Amino acid sequence: MAGSTATKNRSLIAAAVAAVGASICCVGPFVLLMLGVSGAWIGNLTALEPYRPIFIGVTLVFLTLAFRKLYLVPEACEAGKPCANPVTRRNQRLVFWVVTVILAALITFPWYGPALLG
Repeated sequence: MAGSTATKNRSLIAAAVAAVGASICCVGPFVLLMLGVSGAWIGNLTALEPYRPIFIGVTLVFLTLAFRKLYLVPEACEAGKPCANPVTRRNQRLVFWVVTVILAALITFPWYGPALLG
């Protein structure tokens, strides 16, 4: 089903957006400083810090939905469709785990980020 693949993709995209929101207060200033951008306004990016737990929760919800679609819900697919190909399912699972690792790195940046900075 094309809709099932679209649902998996939307869940991963939504999780990625939420994780970026969760890490923008910490990763954003670091990236800007690494690019040579400076200024007092960078400190304003920490204004999102109180919302970090909400963004993390949303990220986990969408990752759970994607995991559920990939591993727990059997996929009904007609022969000859792309979803019937086991390689497609394997690639979807591979992308899921790559995205999950990247999102985990973004979410945990406040804990290991200070070690990177000095």
